Amino acid sequence: MGSSSDSGSGSSSSSSSSSDSDRRRKPSKKRGDEKRGGDGDGARTREDDGRDGAARSAGRDNDSNKRRRGRDSSPPPPPRRRDARDDIKGKGRESQDAQAKEREPRKPLVAGKAGGAYIPPFKLAQMMAEQADKTGPEYQRMTWDALKKSINGLVNKVNASNVKNILPELFAENMIRGRGLFARSVMKSQMASPQFSPIFAALVAVVNTKFPELGELVLTRVILQFRRAFKRNDKPVCVAATRFLAHLINQQVTHELLALELLTVLLASPTDDSVEVAIEFVKECGYTLNELTPQGLHSIFERFRGILHEGEIDKRVQFMIEGLFAVRKAGFEGKQGVPPELDLVEEDDQIVHELSLDDDLKAEATLDIFKVDPEYEESERKYADIKREILGESSSDEESGSDDDDDDESSDEEDEGPAQQQAQQEIQDQTETNLVNLRRTIYLTIMSSLDFEEAGHKLMKINIQPGQEVEICTMLTECCSQERTFLRYYGLLAQRFCFIDQQYAQLFDEVFMKQYSTIHRLETSKLRNVAKFFAHLLSTDAISWTSLAYLQLTEEATTSSSRIFIKILFQELSESFGLRKLNERLQDKNMAEYFQGIMPKDTPKNTRFAINFFTSIGLGGLTDDLREHLKNMPKMIMAKKEDSDSDSDSSSSSSSSSSSSSSSSSSSSSSSSSSSSSSSSSDSRAKKKSRKK
Repeated sequence: MGSSSDSGSGSSSSSSSSSDSDRRRKPSKKRGDEKRGGDGDGARTREDDGRDGAARSAGRDNDSNKRRRGRDSSPPPPPRRRDARDDIKGKGRESQDAQAKEREPRKPLVAGKAGGAYIPPFKLAQMMAEQADKTGPEYQRMTWDALKKSINGLVNKVNASNVKNILPELFAENMIRGRGLFARSVMKSQMASPQFSPIFAALVAVVNTKFPELGELVLTRVILQFRRAFKRNDKPVCVAATRFLAHLINQQVTHELLALELLTVLLASPTDDSVEVAIEFVKECGYTLNELTPQGLHSIFERFRGILHEGEIDKRVQFMIEGLFAVRKAGFEGKQGVPPELDLVEEDDQIVHELSLDDDLKAEATLDIFKVDPEYEESERKYADIKREILGESSSDEESGSDDDDDDESSDEEDEGPAQQQAQQEIQDQTETNLVNLRRTIYLTIMSSLDFEEAGHKLMKINIQPGQEVEICTMLTECCSQERTFLRYYGLLAQRFCFIDQQYAQLFDEVFMKQYSTIHRLETSKLRNVAKFFAHLLSTDAISWTSLAYLQLTEEATTSSSRIFIKILFQELSESFGLRKLNERLQDKNMAEYFQGIMPKDTPKNTRFAINFFTSIGLGGLTDDLREHLKNMPKMIMAKKEDSDSDSDSSSSSSSSSSSSSSSSSSSSSSSSSSSSSSSSSDSRAKKKSRKK
């Protein structure tokens, strides 16, 4: 029993141990079997032309993963043999599905927050070509999306080297329809890359010459952006917006007064951030402001100096202000206006928008949103004409292939066509808008210049049409009259113009005549300034003294205003020349005919009036010749009478002498006849005596 039990137990233990060893060996055998089975199946699939390669690779990946992980897994079921009939059925189902999809109409685009799902360009072009209705909302939506992507792409890839090439592509798009998209894209790109602000400003400046409303829209949105950022104390947005505005001012898209307003707002209640923003702004456009409005820039720097002396801001900002003064002293080196490669707009083509920070501005956000245009085709046709005019494209609808005579006639008509169009397009502005704008420009230039040399240089650069030169003379006289006291600045400026071109001297002579004829309309202060202005021109010989011929110093020809004008004029001339030299000028015999009105010698009454006038204003020394003339006037009158009497006497004596001479001639003839007769008688007597002897 015991042995049997022992043997039984031993056999059981041996069987259990063998079973354990078999269990341990089984996984390796299974893995080997799987591997071998996989190889056999691969051979069968190649022979039967039906096994899928993806299944084999998946099985191999699973085997490798199992080996790495060291886990037991049951062998995969043997793959089912693939039948060729399944492929045929599958292909039939695919063809049926494709046909069904082709039969289904294309679903319209779903408008989302970003304008719909992204569609590749080739797919969008295909969809637009498939659209039957070229004016429907779906087609307009597709063209809107295409316009938006095109404008964004062109604005994003613009730089200093390719801006000239980008502009024709930009004008090829419908900028009138996409003006909101353009403004939004430019501002977004500038905000993302403020260092490229000069490039975006140059792009806006060129577009502004062709579409001024588009430039005004961009400028309006930038100003509104600065307002919001300033109220919210958003310094990064403030810096980016002011930087863009500075370069728009450099490009003359907006007036320089906007810069002075902005700096005044920033420095009214100075903080560290506001002063820092103002410093960056002045660095960007300080060179341009120094050229256009030096007095305004000087006042801004005086405000910076006051802030620096107050010392209420941070030390870092104080050092920044000192650095700004150093930059100004160096002539804004490195920030000198518009770079040469971005100076794309001629001065004559610039359109300056005069917007203010206090204006009621509207961003017109609805321009960024798609709207169905009921007159879509008409709008596109109009922009096609505008694009052809801007880019100089010729219409491709011209037909050729006619006879030579027809070609010659058509060429003659084409040659005559532009001339007729130019004749038809000549427009005369009866509202004098251009003249008002010219006067405004002259006035702003005169008032914003630091000295007369700078003003003269700027005024000579203004594009003045022939015949408009008199506007400079008129504006100078009017600006001088508006001052509280006479400023020598105006006299020097007028003198400079007279010395540059003799035409201005003649124009100032005409202005002198007009001012004197309407002198009664001026107040006393204005009258005084005008008189001193022309006295300066006369004392420097900028205008000819023949202009004094317009003055008539008589009681009947003068008024109180004209007498005051003459009084101030001659008092100023006396101070400039001195009484003696002025008297010599007035006694010049070559100019005596032009001074007959101011020094009358025609009647004693007018002469006495002139003597009394000059004596009363303290210039009695000028009347010595008049006094002498008045003293000798009775003698001259008597001499004239004597001359007339002597003339009558001489005429009577000449008549009597002629009668006496005739009588004497008759008596002499009678005496000669008597003497001849007596001589003849004596001869006859002598002959008789000789005969008697």
